[in-house]
Amino acid sequence: MSYAVPATTANRTPDPLPHLVEQVGAGGVFVLTGAGLSTDSGIPDYRGRDGVRRVMPMQFGEFVGSSAARRRYWARSYVGWQRFRAAAPNDGHRAVTSLGELGLIDALVTQNVDGLHQAAGSREVVELHGSLTQVVCLTCGDRSARHEVQDRLGEANPGFVEHARGVAADGSQVSSQIRPDGDIVLADIVEAFHAPTCLVCGADALKPDVVFFGESVPRERVQLCLDALDASRSVVVLGSSLAVMSGYRFVRRAAARGIPVAIVTRGVTRGDAEATLRVDGPLASTLGALVAALR
Repeated sequence: MSYAVPATTANRTPDPLPHLVEQVGAGGVFVLTGAGLSTDSGIPDYRGRDGVRRVMPMQFGEFVGSSAARRRYWARSYVGWQRFRAAAPNDGHRAVTSLGELGLIDALVTQNVDGLHQAAGSREVVELHGSLTQVVCLTCGDRSARHEVQDRLGEANPGFVEHARGVAADGSQVSSQIRPDGDIVLADIVEAFHAPTCLVCGADALKPDVVFFGESVPRERVQLCLDALDASRSVVVLGSSLAVMSGYRFVRRAAARGIPVAIVTRGVTRGDAEATLRVDGPLASTLGALVAALR
């Protein structure tokens, strides 16, 4: 692990933990978590330690632009859902829950859509980008549970999962790499897939209730987070490269208001220049040591 004050300064100390303990131990912490916190649960993040995006998720404009794009998304999501749903909280999630139980966290905001904070026992989690457990119709606004849509997809597409996990029609292997948003990398075998339609209005405009790339976070949700940030004593970012403005905005706002910002993650982040404490290290062990020191 390494510690550094903002990038403009060369000062370093061999042990960042006491600084992190001091900041978090003061309480009133606004915690922002990203995909890096869920990698130990088997859900990969979008970027490597160098900050370069490894996979390109479907964009919002593409999703709403055609029935073919929505069919492709749902085919991939249908195959990936079982693995995504089976993911369990890791020690990092449990450490965050412990910090909440110690009364040190005033607000817990996650960019993740996997529900693992709640599964680990955290309460009052603000899901900045929504949750994959819900599906919304973009035409009429009707909402349904993701597991119900999954059941309907299974009935409409018998044998599709087995085919997707086998080989493509030309004999080549089909990749089943799961992505952070729950779908998988899937070869072009989706033409015959039957995408879900709304049970209320019949439109093929069902979308997981999450914020896609190219889509805006609901304004009221952002304001809720900004109000919590303004009332906090410090900010701690866990497992996020802050490459997306929806999360980076909180670091920028904190820095502008003189609120200390600690960033704990592997590799570079967009917010390194604004950080007052930077820890480049494994999340689970770092957070475990933090909780142990605070107890």
